[in-house]
Amino acid sequence: MNDAKLITVRDVMKTEFYMIDGTATITEAIRMMKKNKTSVLFVDKFHEHDEYGVINAGIIARLVLAKDRAPDRVNVYEINEKPLINAHPDMDIRYCSRLFARYNLMRAPVMEQGKIIGVVSPIQLVLDGLCEITGIC
Repeated sequence: MNDAKLITVRDVMKTEFYMIDGTATITEAIRMMKKNKTSVLFVDKFHEHDEYGVINAGIIARLVLAKDRAPDRVNVYEINEKPLINAHPDMDIRYCSRLFARYNLMRAPVMEQGKIIGVVSPIQLVLDGLCEITGIC
């Protein structure tokens, strides 16, 4: 029998995250990122059958800056990545860590009943989750 302590994604996720409308410009996205001191924004659904997207500084650098596109003439929906690989809040952090490794993720939205309720990253899995499991912190 495995007596390992169960730590879930819900236990380590951050509940502060930022959403942007897909029709916003990249200029607006950059301003929002700077204001909120984040490099990641989740892109809201256009309608109930749509999927959430994500935009980050790397995507902007690759698809706007490197291609010499004007950030005030590019909309978020043009370059956002979707659909997203997500984690369930009740997922064991060990499985979430495998998900990150398998898909080379740096962060993932935590979704419950079709809505984003948080965000999780490998840093939280290790610093919060592994510390709790092992008691080394």
